[in-house]
Amino acid sequence: MRSVPQDTDPISQLPDDAQLLKQQLRVSANEVQRLKLMVDKLKLQLARRTRAQFGVSSERFDLQASLIEPVALEQLPVRKPNTPAANAGSVDRSLPEHLPREQREIRPDTSAAHHDAAGQSCGCTACGGRLRSIGADVSEHLEYVPARFKVIRTVRPKLACTKCEAIFQASAPSRPIARGLAGPALLAHVAVSKYCDHSPLHRQSRIYAREGVEIDPSTMAGWVEQLHTLFDPLLAALGRHVLHAAKVHADDTPVKVLAPGEGKTRTGRLWVYVRDDRPSGDSAPPAVWFRYSADRKGEHPQRHLRDFRGILQADAYGGWNALYDGGHVVEAACWAHARRPWWDLYEQHRDDTGLAAQALQHIQGLYAVEADIRGRPPEVRRQQRQARAGPLLEKFHLWLQGVLTQVSTKSELAKAARYSLARWKALTRYVDDGRIEIDNSAAERALRGVALGRGNYLFMGSNAGGERAASMYSLIETAKLNGLDPEAYLREVLERIADHPVNRIDELLPWSIAAQHTLARAA
Repeated sequence: MRSVPQDTDPISQLPDDAQLLKQQLRVSANEVQRLKLMVDKLKLQLARRTRAQFGVSSERFDLQASLIEPVALEQLPVRKPNTPAANAGSVDRSLPEHLPREQREIRPDTSAAHHDAAGQSCGCTACGGRLRSIGADVSEHLEYVPARFKVIRTVRPKLACTKCEAIFQASAPSRPIARGLAGPALLAHVAVSKYCDHSPLHRQSRIYAREGVEIDPSTMAGWVEQLHTLFDPLLAALGRHVLHAAKVHADDTPVKVLAPGEGKTRTGRLWVYVRDDRPSGDSAPPAVWFRYSADRKGEHPQRHLRDFRGILQADAYGGWNALYDGGHVVEAACWAHARRPWWDLYEQHRDDTGLAAQALQHIQGLYAVEADIRGRPPEVRRQQRQARAGPLLEKFHLWLQGVLTQVSTKSELAKAARYSLARWKALTRYVDDGRIEIDNSAAERALRGVALGRGNYLFMGSNAGGERAASMYSLIETAKLNGLDPEAYLREVLERIADHPVNRIDELLPWSIAAQHTLARAA
């Protein structure tokens, strides 16, 4: 083995003086610590990227009882599954009653020696005797009837009077798109297929071609554009309803938008504003209002919410700050966002006794309180939170301050702790106001459809396409929140909107149509 030259041996480069040696060791130790923090940070970033691209979105956290500290352990309720297991005997496997039934009777072989009252043969093939009915076995299976196109031909006869020669003819029925080829049901299907079922127009075109109907994607794009214009008064009414609430959930998500003439995409934003006070026992209809912008400048949400007065529940995006500074909007932060960096750290190490697991345990206690009071009136929620969540928050606040004294200020643990401490007032405001939720999950749920859709259509064709998407997502997500089939809802709106008075546009909002259906069934 060749020996290392003396001049390249790192040990030989160390000074002989003890003080100088200690000083150099301190420098080396600091450099090692810096590199360790950098490695931990890069590993965490890689884990986040990998989980975002390939992992599950659930952030379920369940520690074994032996590893959980006393914090809120005795307050954690015994959870029962929301739905029974698939192999449970109590599962109802009957097919829905509302589906049409087609009955097929399969009779055994018989001889013509006898016939019943209906004229069917009922002779025994074994002995020639008469067969009589003693019961039947009935089973059901589910079948699919493929969707199909049909052409509606409207005939308007012309009638002439034989005496005065006046000519009479019924007025042509209104169409959603003047002189348009597509009827309300087809327009609703195209819109819902793209914005709810995430099937791009070019893919729909190929599906329709298999039925022998050639519809160019550009033609369907034109239909969607005209629907956007047609729905404009309805969207304005929806926005007024959302901003009239005392509390609004807000969030945003990036979308790729084609840059004209550049051959590449830019990043636009879809902003979502949600009114949903059902968890606090409010009976006001829930609604979702989307807006689009070409960038993420704070001026956009400030413009969207310039008339809003109330509580804004959102993440830590700096664009909201101007709204809070104006004094008309009160900030309520999101515990799901405060929890996320701790979850990422826990996912990286999976140490059930580490600081990240302890933080998740503290937050788990807060959510256990929320599970018990969901749907209760605001005053009840406030009292329960002050009595149960208040002490947990005080203990967690002291714990977070203690974390900062135990770890490096540049570590991800310190960063996660500072995130909560810097927003502590906004994070704990929900304790004293039963209208506020513990997190901003209502807005994040409304954005799930967008996340699924952009994985299919990849990018929007223009800024105008982003605005059209905002309109369609608003109506579709609001219909779903109000228990309506989005396609059936849009179909009904398109059948009525052309002749509907604009000063009664609220009658076409999803909850209004749902109420009309309820009254019709009751009658």
